[in-house]
Amino acid sequence: MQALLDVILPVFVVIGAGYLAVWKGWFSEAGVDGLMRFTQNFAIPCLLFLALTRLDLGQVFDWRLLTAFYTGAFGGFCLGLLGARFIFGRGWEDSIAIGFCCLFSNSVLLGLPLTERAYGADALSANFAIIALHSPFCYGVGITAMELARARGAPGGQVAVKVLKAMFSNALIIGIVLGLMVNLSGLPLPEFLRDGFTLLAAAALPAALFGLGGVLVRYRPEGDLRVILYVCAVALVAHPAITLTLGGALEVSDAAMRSAVITAAMSPGVNAYIFANMYGAARRVAASAVLIGTALSVLSAWVWLGLLP
Repeated sequence: MQALLDVILPVFVVIGAGYLAVWKGWFSEAGVDGLMRFTQNFAIPCLLFLALTRLDLGQVFDWRLLTAFYTGAFGGFCLGLLGARFIFGRGWEDSIAIGFCCLFSNSVLLGLPLTERAYGADALSANFAIIALHSPFCYGVGITAMELARARGAPGGQVAVKVLKAMFSNALIIGIVLGLMVNLSGLPLPEFLRDGFTLLAAAALPAALFGLGGVLVRYRPEGDLRVILYVCAVALVAHPAITLTLGGALEVSDAAMRSAVITAAMSPGVNAYIFANMYGAARRVAASAVLIGTALSVLSAWVWLGLLP
């Protein structure tokens, strides 16, 4: 219960404040859209860029950690895709979008603040290692699957170009790639740039959490309840369970395991809806899964925190 009060609820208080402000008309939906564009396209990329310039890549990028987490993520994608297709009878494009909902956990807006509140800022290195590959991996899997489903005989080169273009127009991926380039080059970042990026990065998480609450107002849970609950079960239970089991078998350290399991146990992120909207597939399921999954994350995060060492 103490973990629920001290770690989880403060994060959801900020989300709830954003939801209440928009629901009551104190903050406009246009303002929320602007706030989310600022966080997704500028503040969070700056946060990821700075984090990756500072990481000891050789120490943090532990193949066991990444194998445990991304096996769970890909397992979630397969469960979502095949469940949507063969249990619920959805078309292939809808099934891929539903699989993406199970694949893309909310690693930044929920995973980072919950891990920091639970274990401190020094515990975030493994989170950033996961996040460095999260958008490239998830968008790579989702976009490749969707483009293959839509290709209908198109040359493989055209599909590859579409995948790469879609991935590298994403601001999060650009921030990650630039941070890795600076890190690997060994060149020092000028102090005035570092200080400026630090100011932007400091606004990233609180502004994004408030904005997430505002965005959720428009995500009304409508229909498809069985599919939505299936997505939530895969995202909040199956993904972290696979990660925890495989991480234990690979002897992942306790510190890295905490970051991996907490991140895996987060609800589908807003990117799940962005992906569904981008392809016009399963948008209602994605929107409602983000809303209901975020609410259920309060309890699921509490349970997983209690199971971790």
